[in-house]
Amino acid sequence: MQKRINIYNVLPEAYKPMLALSKLVHDSSLDKKLLELIKIRASQINGCAYCLNMHTRDARKIGETEQRIFLLNAWRETTLFTDQERAVLAFTEAVTSISNHHVPDDVYAEMEKHFTEQEIGYVLTAIVVINGWNRFAIATNLPPEL
Repeated sequence: MQKRINIYNVLPEAYKPMLALSKLVHDSSLDKKLLELIKIRASQINGCAYCLNMHTRDARKIGETEQRIFLLNAWRETTLFTDQERAVLAFTEAVTSISNHHVPDDVYAEMEKHFTEQEIGYVLTAIVVINGWNRFAIATNLPPEL
């Protein structure tokens, strides 16, 4: 890969609001494994090697199973995920791929069955933040840490 700018060195002010949003979500009442599933699934869709590497490691450190991580890309075809996780994964996919079909009403309605409005806000913020981090990493050719 061709070397590109290091956005943190060139424009560190851009990282501050991203880090603040990340901390906001991390400090919420949402389950930490659920947050990692959001990060992994969005990163799979976006093809972000840096974030996939980071968040699969982070998920394993907090007890997420390798089997669930391996099958996350095919979550609809397995019974390994709860109804709440399935709602979040569908919402993550819809928000991440928003230019394709926006967020369908049925996907949002499923979120409302499992989460309060504030929790939906935290989930949405988590999705927006990981998509932002993916774009920083992909656009700058940030290689995964080995």
